[in-house]
Amino acid sequence: HNTADDVPFGGKEGMVMKIEPVHRALLSVNSEVPGVKCKNVLLSASGVKLTQKKVEEYAKLDRLVLLCGRYEGVDERVLNYIDEEVCIGDYVLSGGEFGSLVIIEAVIRLLPGVLGNSDSAVNESFTSGILDYPHYTRPRKYDGYAVPDELLSGNHKEIERYRRREALKKTLKNRPDLLEGRKLGPEDKKILNEISNERSKSK
Repeated sequence: HNTADDVPFGGKEGMVMKIEPVHRALLSVNSEVPGVKCKNVLLSASGVKLTQKKVEEYAKLDRLVLLCGRYEGVDERVLNYIDEEVCIGDYVLSGGEFGSLVIIEAVIRLLPGVLGNSDSAVNESFTSGILDYPHYTRPRKYDGYAVPDELLSGNHKEIERYRRREALKKTLKNRPDLLEGRKLGPEDKKILNEISNERSKSK
């Protein structure tokens, strides 16, 4: 094609990816796999935010085509040939290549047989709607920092409550938006009240 970008109509700085080569590329890759569950996804700062739920949807597809924008983006008419626009975060990169790697990594680890233990993809941040609990391993003490006693107690009920508490605590501190409007059970509400009371006392 020789030229993949051009100056934008109406003026303004930067270059825009042209419609023809992008459309032809999409036609080419999609013509190879008729009759499969496929999505064409454009990596774009204007897209919807990537979430774990979205990643799980992608993992169920037979084929995922990731279109990476460059420079000032792609000709807006490309939207007629894709299924959705996705953004990996509230910041701007020069292109969508690194964003596509994020999606690939997130999707592949959900495919059967990729992780050594399939539960690893279930019990982690965002899957349950809150952040993951802290993890520790040997040694029990390092540089004056010790593994929490609850994890060494052997009491499975106590360990589970500790992990849930720490997960809620971390979510409340780092991502309180994840708790907004979320339906929590009585035990979770009780734990959050305890955390809030501790915070009030420490002020």
